[in-house]
Amino acid sequence: MPKLPDTIENAVQLRGNDKAGMALKMLRRLLKKQPDDAVLNYQTAWTCDTLGLEREAVPYYEQALVLGLGGEDLRGALLGLGSTYRALGEYDKAVATCEAGLEFFPDGREFQVFLALALYNLGKPDQAMTLLLRNLAETSNDAGIVRYRQAILFYSDKLDETWGREGR
Repeated sequence: MPKLPDTIENAVQLRGNDKAGMALKMLRRLLKKQPDDAVLNYQTAWTCDTLGLEREAVPYYEQALVLGLGGEDLRGALLGLGSTYRALGEYDKAVATCEAGLEFFPDGREFQVFLALALYNLGKPDQAMTLLLRNLAETSNDAGIVRYRQAILFYSDKLDETWGREGR
């Protein structure tokens, strides 16, 4: 295979073709020339995550955010950073990052799901389940879920409540 020129586009293509190691080398070469490129930092973080290099990904995500990443790249970076913090056991940072993602992208259900994961890790399974159940009920097209949507939504924040009939 001929050597591809060092570009973000080529690195993204390599990562998508299961050649994340090659992509990371390319991105790091690019970063030496353009360390203040927000998108380049974000793509480097994403590629580190793809390779299981979560701890290495964090400073790239953080730098991308500081440099003013925007749009869908901002959305991806906030989710990636939140998920990475959670994977590293930094649950408070994961929660804060996912909550920041929801401030920027209030429709971002993906942030709610990853927030639920971090809340679970912080010993808040009731809050986690509420988020997950609401997202399931509000987004699923599964016939069984749709049929019981109202019940799922009703019970989503009443996980520890019970109801019984007296005298039976």
